Amino acid sequence: MKKFIHPSTLFRWMFSLYPPFFFTGIKLRSIDKDFRQLTVNMRLRWYNRNYVGTHFGGSLFSMTDPWYMLMLMQVLGKDYVVWDKSGFIEFIKPGTGTVSCQYLITDEMLADIREKTKNGEKYLPEFPVEVIDEQGDVVVRVNKGLYIRRKPNRN
Repeated sequence: MKKFIHPSTLFRWMFSLYPPFFFTGIKLRSIDKDFRQLTVNMRLRWYNRNYVGTHFGGSLFSMTDPWYMLMLMQVLGKDYVVWDKSGFIEFIKPGTGTVSCQYLITDEMLADIREKTKNGEKYLPEFPVEVIDEQGDVVVRVNKGLYIRRKPNRN
C-alpha cells in the first residue's frame, strides 16, 4: 500500500529547508491540513542576532513575509491570483529568546475576499501579524498587504 504525504506536510518540510528560512533559524512549526492556521518561530542564535545581541529586524520581518500569501493561494485555489504587495513593521521591544507568530484565515476573511473579487476586481486587504516573545509580549507588529484578484473565466 502506498503512503500518502499530505500537501500540508510537504509544505512544512519544504519551508523547513527553504534557504532564506533555514539560514536564519525561522521554523514553520505547525500547519493545519486545510492551510488555514500556522505557527512560525525563531530562536535567537549567533547568526540571527544584531549588533546589540537581540533578534535582527530583517529576520523578524522575514518571519512574517510570505505566509498569508501562501496560505490564501492554497485555500482559494487556482481561480485566484494572490501576491504579497506591501509590508510595514513596527518594532515594539527588543526580541530575545524564541519568538513566534501565528496566522489564521477565518471564514469571515474568505467571505470578504470572495465578495470583493467576485466580478474580477482586485482587492488589497491588509492583515496584522504580531511577533511575540516567550513571555507573550509583542516584539513587533507587522501589517501585510496583499493583492488578490479572481481570474477571469476561461470558457
